[in-house]
Amino acid sequence: MAETSSDTSPRSPVPPPLNFINRDLSWIDFNARVLEEGLRKDLPPLERFRFLSIVSSNLDEFFMVRVAAIKRAIRAAGGDRSGHGPAEAAAGIGADPSGLDLTDLLGRCAEKIRLIIDQQYRCLEEEVFPALGKGGLVLARPGDWTPEQRDYLEFFFMNDIYPVLTPLRVEAEGPLPSIGGFSLNCAFLLEAAGASPLGISGPAAEYTAIVQIPPALNRIILLPGDGDGVSRWALLEDLALNWGGRFFPGMDVKERLFFKVNRDADFSVDERRDEDFIEAMEEVLEDRERSMAVRMVCSPGSEKLRDRFARRLGLGKEDIYEMAGPVHLGELADLANLPGFDHLREKPWPVFPGLSLGEEDSLWDRIRAGDILLHLPYQSFDPVTRFFQDAAADPRVVSIKATLYRTSGNSPIVRALEQAGLSGKQVTVLVELKARFDEERNISWANRLEKAGVIVIYGLARLKVHVKISLVTRREDERIRRYVHLSTGNYNDRTARFYEDLSLFTAREEIAYDAGILFNMITGYSAIQPMRRLYIAPSALKRRLLELIDREIKRSSPENPGRIMAKLNALADPDMVKALYRASQAGVRVLLCVRGICSLVPGVKDLSENIRVISVIDRYLEHSRIFSFANGGMEEIYLSSADWLPRNLERRVELMFPVLDEGMSRKLHGILESYFHDNCQARLLGPDGVWTRLSPRKGEETFRVQARFFAQAANGANGARRVRQEFIVRRSPGNP
Repeated sequence: MAETSSDTSPRSPVPPPLNFINRDLSWIDFNARVLEEGLRKDLPPLERFRFLSIVSSNLDEFFMVRVAAIKRAIRAAGGDRSGHGPAEAAAGIGADPSGLDLTDLLGRCAEKIRLIIDQQYRCLEEEVFPALGKGGLVLARPGDWTPEQRDYLEFFFMNDIYPVLTPLRVEAEGPLPSIGGFSLNCAFLLEAAGASPLGISGPAAEYTAIVQIPPALNRIILLPGDGDGVSRWALLEDLALNWGGRFFPGMDVKERLFFKVNRDADFSVDERRDEDFIEAMEEVLEDRERSMAVRMVCSPGSEKLRDRFARRLGLGKEDIYEMAGPVHLGELADLANLPGFDHLREKPWPVFPGLSLGEEDSLWDRIRAGDILLHLPYQSFDPVTRFFQDAAADPRVVSIKATLYRTSGNSPIVRALEQAGLSGKQVTVLVELKARFDEERNISWANRLEKAGVIVIYGLARLKVHVKISLVTRREDERIRRYVHLSTGNYNDRTARFYEDLSLFTAREEIAYDAGILFNMITGYSAIQPMRRLYIAPSALKRRLLELIDREIKRSSPENPGRIMAKLNALADPDMVKALYRASQAGVRVLLCVRGICSLVPGVKDLSENIRVISVIDRYLEHSRIFSFANGGMEEIYLSSADWLPRNLERRVELMFPVLDEGMSRKLHGILESYFHDNCQARLLGPDGVWTRLSPRKGEETFRVQARFFAQAANGANGARRVRQEFIVRRSPGNP
């Protein structure tokens, strides 16, 4: 067993009487664990920067979704800031089993987040940027510019940036110019050096203007080399702030401010508008750009502009976050991928083929011969792409059905579905337009697919469709055979390179039958139908999980205790937490690997002393959901698209499916069990609610679970190549 090591993350111990950790505070703790990776001095500096930028992106989303919902609940309560009751429910918060009222929750969230940001920027300025500089990649801020660099940047700004930007005056009265939740803004406090500006009558002491930075512009500006072997880069906002006064001739610039506003993004489309649903979704996107402001992040040094914009946006001092370095690191994430700086990154792990097929080999024959399991990103996503491409090109394929939740910007899967539609195949695709922050992209895909003759379903009323499933029907020997692909992750070739997920191909008739029922239910009108092998939310998945836990309790004994192992991204459903507590009290050993939110408190005597909770943060984002139930020696293993959150189990269409192949079940058992041996990248959740990093005990070998999976994928690929070489048939020239 690994031992615990010191932990530098912000802490919020759980008071002993409480049995639930607040989900929002737990989510912040997850980001503290991500921050820990950025604080590691043994990592190369660009890897550290990558983790620091992820923290910024995550916090942006947290404010736009969770903090916005809490603030709406407080406003809806009409002054009752406890957040208990219908106002809280109406705002989408739901009852909090931890017992925290909303006032206390907001304060504790802010306290923990400010600690994270302080550590994040201190690490950035004192360690990461200096380490990058020593490695030959230097951030040049205005005070560091040489005369030659200043001349170059001024020329670059006036020729490449200035023509693109537009200054907007901010009137003292009336509405602000549009300041969207995703825009970056330069603000200027101006004083007339001579006559009043155009359109202004009478004298005024000061004027305010903003210049928005279009997202198409790269914030990273590379400077010409000085012949010293060092690469230097500047920030776009430094150029805009430094020479932005050129937009205001006849005015003196008194103050400059760079800022970003987080706005409420947690509101829903009008589900009643079936006839114009895309238009309704587009209205949601427009409303998001002018919804309630939740937070402002900004550069320091301009109190007057900062306070003026905060007041106009309806924000208090507690909503302002001044950054001691570049604002919004998430927008600078591309820095970690700059070519030519491999010495500042970890050596990349190659991706190995999970399926050895030549171009002329039949994927359908291979799936018919037995189920195929892929472990991403250690194994390639290519077989998933090929599944759709072969289906589109194969004249025997009659129809294709698929669900799309999040896809890449240039998705080969969507292109294959377009090709299939254009070739006359019946193609039905459910495109979930309500996938938050991917709505615009999904609307675009839906329009393209419809133009190609694809039948497009825009999700379901009041339910997000989060399942990841595809069904191909193919005519073979005068009969129809169905092929199914099921996954824990999205049909996204880009995220498949760094999200850990599991993917299953099968031609089993009982699963194909259920897949057909599922598609009929989500594309047509149908009451919930019984299924043989698949379990869907919101109708059956949660009930089945509770049944499996109860079965484990009944079959557990002191001589042969039960065991539940689960890997998931989040655990906050009160019913699931209580069921696991019951299992622990019955002597069932419960092992949980939870990447993010965990409301369960482990290790509490007479409540959860048989429960162990870990979290693994490493180079790949852990995303798969795997559930194992010992079942008295007849272990059952399931994969799922669903986390154990109320929204997933009760308000989304989700899927859980069994792994029926014995060899694959053993493999998945090994994968799942391996996580609980990690003593390098795992953190252990204690009964006080604090996560502590694990390290090898004296004499114990190090075990890094992601490195183990990479080695296994490499060995498997080498073995597959050897097998293929053994079966090469040699023919004489005369017998082709």
